[in-house]
Amino acid sequence: MARLYAATGDGLARLDEAGEAWAVELALSGSGAQCLAVDPADPDTVFVGLREGGVRRSVDGGRSWIDCELPEPAVFSLAVSAADGAVYAGTEPSRLFRSDDKGESWRELKALLELPSRPRWSFPPRPWTSHVRWIAPSPHDADLLLVGIELGGLMRSSDGGQSWQDHRPGAQPDVHSLAWHPRARGRAYEAGGGGAAFSADAGETWQPADEGRDRHYTWSVTVDPDDPERWYVSASTGPYAAHGRGDPQARIFRRRDGEPWQPLTGGLPEPLPAMPYALLATGGRLFAGLANGQLWESRDRGGSWTAMRLEGDMLVAVLALAPDRVIRT
Repeated sequence: MARLYAATGDGLARLDEAGEAWAVELALSGSGAQCLAVDPADPDTVFVGLREGGVRRSVDGGRSWIDCELPEPAVFSLAVSAADGAVYAGTEPSRLFRSDDKGESWRELKALLELPSRPRWSFPPRPWTSHVRWIAPSPHDADLLLVGIELGGLMRSSDGGQSWQDHRPGAQPDVHSLAWHPRARGRAYEAGGGGAAFSADAGETWQPADEGRDRHYTWSVTVDPDDPERWYVSASTGPYAAHGRGDPQARIFRRRDGEPWQPLTGGLPEPLPAMPYALLATGGRLFAGLANGQLWESRDRGGSWTAMRLEGDMLVAVLALAPDRVIRT
């Protein structure tokens, strides 16, 4: 049976598939958990980033947790490299840390803060700061790393973070999420505040991909592991609609073979009641996690959707999703 982990903004949820339902078990309640990463080499090792409490690690599938003692408390992004197992953590104010011993110790990748664009980094709701919103280590090359600053740009390193290229041409500067294709080397994808983009040269340059969408404030991005030309984004009309408590004006879109984006409905509520903060494509299944805690699933690559039946603890929100391993149908 499949297992998912979700960051709820309050704690971490472990969801275990059990027949037609999913058993939900919450941990770290009240911690402010907002991001997570699962070790690709060990599905029971999970890292969670807290809004004010640094990084926690579990080696038993979320049953127990230890403090990894990250030097900076406000964690906005986490990643575990499939290429070499390195753990990365991004914070506010913008700092990037790397651990080569599963979070036992950390070293800062200080060269990121030496980029010429750094004085212009600013997060509009808190203009005196910025944060590392997303970290995307290449699954094919342990030295290749993409990092998104909100709001500042999409940065690239080809030497494990020792040096950096500043914001990449064609990419969105307001980075919300990034993804690599797990099989097609060099293919990368971005969802940003002004639209979506993709790269065919390992993040060196980027091409906008916005035709067909009537909403350009994109948030989450995921790609079909079997097809680098099929990818998905969630989008709204702007930040106030997406993150406010009223109508999110949000949709989920799919792009195939370079064609214009298509909005996905097929059983999804119209309009969506909350922003889809988390999209996840794995093993022929597509999951969408909403800001109100709803979870939806498609088994035909977005053509039709069903609401996931959740049992056990209540999900108040879904900010991030990760599988414990590649899910197979």
